[in-house]
Amino acid sequence: MTGKTIEARIKRIQSHLGVPADGLIGPTTLTALENVLFGGQTEALPVAHYSLTVSRKGLKRLVAHEISSSAYYRKFLVHPTWPGGRSGVTIGIGYDLGYNSARRIRKDWSGKLSELDLERLLVVAGLKGETARQALAGVKSASVPLASAEQVFYASTLPRYAAATLKTYPGVDQLYADAQAALLSLIYNRGTSLRGSRRKEMAAIKPLVAARDYAGIAAQLKAMKRLWEGKGLPGLLKRRDDEARLVARADREYAETELVRV
Repeated sequence: MTGKTIEARIKRIQSHLGVPADGLIGPTTLTALENVLFGGQTEALPVAHYSLTVSRKGLKRLVAHEISSSAYYRKFLVHPTWPGGRSGVTIGIGYDLGYNSARRIRKDWSGKLSELDLERLLVVAGLKGETARQALAGVKSASVPLASAEQVFYASTLPRYAAATLKTYPGVDQLYADAQAALLSLIYNRGTSLRGSRRKEMAAIKPLVAARDYAGIAAQLKAMKRLWEGKGLPGLLKRRDDEARLVARADREYAETELVRV
């Protein structure tokens, strides 16, 4: 059976389930299948099966902040970029090579990129800031198709960051789904460190999560905009505002079809 045949079968199943027919078995499709098999009874699932239950709305916002849209990705992000600041060379859906080891990069991307491009990209593993900017020219010709980027994002990167979010903010899985999605977005964008003056708001969020203080979490998300104001990084300012808004308005009714377990 060819890969195209399998993809076509997956798309047909996805269409029947009412989820985007992208041919990828990601969290959205798995959640829809679980709803059919278990009738929404998540206790029937193994405890370690997922870390967070996020809203589809919040997950879409995360992806939009990373790639804007599929059309934008195909026009501007097929090749590696350097987003600025302390970022490393970035590929796919916000996959920062500066914050991943060569071993991790190979594990995530092997078979999804040409071997030549993969070897090229391994050279910039761990490089950040100005060093990464200077190294971009040497890997700029590498090509990362959107289908490959989505496969890595949904099957590997997103579940890993969901687990990291839960570890960083114990009790986050007890928050409303929009708030879980917002904090997943934060960790995806900034990592897990809570140390240092640049991370004081991230550290302040930890006890607020335990207390389920949504207003406090939202305020800290907005407060950390101090790091990028006047730095020519409007995307980060908007991202923090969007995350804060998700948290502040998280207390609402959620249909089962709105929830995605990652």
